[in-house]
Amino acid sequence: MEAIDKERFGAFLTQLRKEKNLTQQELADQLFVSNKAVSKWERGQSLPDISLLTPLAQSLGVTVAELLQGERMTEETLNTCEANTLVGKALRLSEEERTEKRKKRKLWRMAWVVCAGIATLETALLIALGQLTATELWDFLLLVEGLMLGFGGYFCFFAKDTLPAYYDENKINAYNDGVFRMNLLGVRLNNSNWPHIVNAGRRWMLAVAVLYPPVYGLLRSQLPGQAQLFLSLAACLGFFLPMYIAGKRNE
Repeated sequence: MEAIDKERFGAFLTQLRKEKNLTQQELADQLFVSNKAVSKWERGQSLPDISLLTPLAQSLGVTVAELLQGERMTEETLNTCEANTLVGKALRLSEEERTEKRKKRKLWRMAWVVCAGIATLETALLIALGQLTATELWDFLLLVEGLMLGFGGYFCFFAKDTLPAYYDENKINAYNDGVFRMNLLGVRLNNSNWPHIVNAGRRWMLAVAVLYPPVYGLLRSQLPGQAQLFLSLAACLGFFLPMYIAGKRNE
């Protein structure tokens, strides 16, 4: 199957956008993506998700076939050979998207396994050095580690890459997936900011899972019980902050 010429696609996209007197931000707003995504398309660094081809073509006043071809077509109909070529390009784009998503998901799964292993070794070392009482182990350390690795495991293994279309069409700040519930007040969830929110959550949870045991071990003798509790709560609930910032920045 013939691949899409990214540079040609980007140049054609830039031409069409300027003809419509649209800025990159205005086009991005119509598609519920970031202006950075539009910029990458126009510079030939990446291609839009196949699900965006139709709304993108509609916004620019061309057909999907013209977008894929990277030029306007004067004939109203395509001959069989041209049609097959365009279908092949669309299928190639779809397959490239799936392959890229599988690679990213695999990397996050590997990251979770590595971080879980490191966190387990760190906890075992603290126990071996006598740095944890039984109460501290269950009330503080394992509570934080359990929550971070538990939620981190969900985000790395099971969180969806895209949201249903109705998130882009309505103002929704809550996400439900089976038993998992999340509400980011003041943030409109959509497919523009959702990948950034998920990645922010992944980074925070895996980082805390690895860093919390040694930090707790170093500070436990210097902090009173209330301060230790506050440290644990901050580690557990702090992931909302980077997710909120990522959501608002890419909203």
